[in-house]
Amino acid sequence: MSMCIVQVLPALGQGGVERGTIEVATALQKEGIRNYVVSAGGKMVPELEKIGVEHIQLPVHSKNPVVMWLNSYRLARVFREKGATLVHVRSRAPAWPVKWACRRLGIPFIASFHGVYGLKPRWLKKFYNQVMLAGRHVIAVSNHVKQHIIDNYGIPSDKITVIHRGADIVKFDPEKVSDADVEALRQKYHIPDGLPIITLVGRLTGWKGQRVLLDACHLMKNKDFVCLFVGSDQGRVAYRQELEQKAAELEGKPQVVFIDSCSEMPALYRLSSIVVNASLDPEAFGRTITEAQAMGRIVVATAHGGACETIQDGKTGFLVPVGDAQALADCLDQVLTADASFKAKIEKNAEESVRNNFSVQKMCDKTIALYRHMHN
Repeated sequence: MSMCIVQVLPALGQGGVERGTIEVATALQKEGIRNYVVSAGGKMVPELEKIGVEHIQLPVHSKNPVVMWLNSYRLARVFREKGATLVHVRSRAPAWPVKWACRRLGIPFIASFHGVYGLKPRWLKKFYNQVMLAGRHVIAVSNHVKQHIIDNYGIPSDKITVIHRGADIVKFDPEKVSDADVEALRQKYHIPDGLPIITLVGRLTGWKGQRVLLDACHLMKNKDFVCLFVGSDQGRVAYRQELEQKAAELEGKPQVVFIDSCSEMPALYRLSSIVVNASLDPEAFGRTITEAQAMGRIVVATAHGGACETIQDGKTGFLVPVGDAQALADCLDQVLTADASFKAKIEKNAEESVRNNFSVQKMCDKTIALYRHMHN
């Protein structure tokens, strides 16, 4: 029987899981492998239709037990009608009906751990999370996530394959971003000219470490730079106001700019001198790190989670202790004052590292290879 893959996720709104689903669907199409995507819909559905992949809309985002049970019958009908040979589920809510449907039909399924799920209250959350381990195999998006699975769920390591998320090196290619693109971006967001730019990309929430970066700005010896925060507050108005007040009180008055969202991310990375990931909780992978590296930017990140896999300290970027504003300040000062040849070497190493290890193509190739292995 020829291979037919069905990917299932809660919705096709916007985010890394959704983007990865479409990237894999695109790669499957290029390989001539029949594939479908099931979700509750969303604004990214037209991207699937554009590449010729059928989207099947079902309320698989629901956590209502009755709806989940009904979804198992709906999914079984889809799998049977489409001739599915393997199902790839990417989230816990749809994983339950996928499990029940696949069990009825005798179809194998695999699941992707895209992050580290919470375990409180432990008895309840662990039971809910374990559905992701009930299939034939598990994909972890980093070694950090793999270790979390082993430590907390006790499954053998040979049931887990690490497939790092990938940066789109076609989109994030410094050669494709012109000086005019960068200048247009600068003008659009009123970003001051002639100064180095330190950028943190991430929604405005405490664990992303915006406070730590602002504290580091206060401690830095160099004050001639722009600090750029890119990300929505998603309704956290008080937190945004706190950050704006903190920025206004910085000594030496380094300029701070807040941008809610940016659709021109390649140009934004190229505009930046340094990209910071100051997350206080470990990132499962940290896609913004590899995107910035693909653009040849120097990244400074906290030394935990996926960052320790995408950054070789002192070679492809820099790692600093978690939540240590002084260490971050010292590192940023050192990078800003380093000679051009040293910075160029780090930037080149970072770009090559992503192209060789963390590209979308690498991610898709490894995923399809696993599909083939599961099919045989």
